[in-house]
Amino acid sequence: MMVNPGIPVLTDGDQQTRGTSAAASEEGSEYAVVREAEVFAMTEALRFQDAIPSVAAQSLVGIVAKLEMIVGADRDIGDPTDFPWPHIASVLRDLKAIAGDLPAHGLNRAATRADVARHREEATKLVAALEAHG
Repeated sequence: MMVNPGIPVLTDGDQQTRGTSAAASEEGSEYAVVREAEVFAMTEALRFQDAIPSVAAQSLVGIVAKLEMIVGADRDIGDPTDFPWPHIASVLRDLKAIAGDLPAHGLNRAATRADVARHREEATKLVAALEAHG
C-alpha cells in the first residue's frame, strides 16, 4: 500500500509517485497500532467465548444469555441455516417466551474506554518492537 499511489483522482491531479509505504509512515504506524489493538480485542473476546461452556448458568436468564452468545456467534460460520443453528435459535425463542428476555443493559463507556486504552497500549508496544527489529 502506498501513501501516494500517483493516481490523479486520488491525489488532486498531482502525479507524485513516492515509494513510501504506509507501514513506514507515521499514519501507517498508527494504522498498524490500531490493527494490532483490534487483534488483541478480538482475541480477548474469543477467549471469553471459549470460556462460556465451563461457566454454569445460575438462572434461566443466565441460560438465555449463554444461548444469545451462541446464536450471536453464528454469523462467523459458513451457513447459519444448517443444523443446529436454526434449532438453537428456536430453543432460545421458546426459552425467552417462558422466562423472559435478558434485562436491559446499559453500556459502561468507562469500561469500554479502559479496554480500548489497554489494547492500544499493548499494540503500541508490539508495533514499536516490530519496527525496532526492522
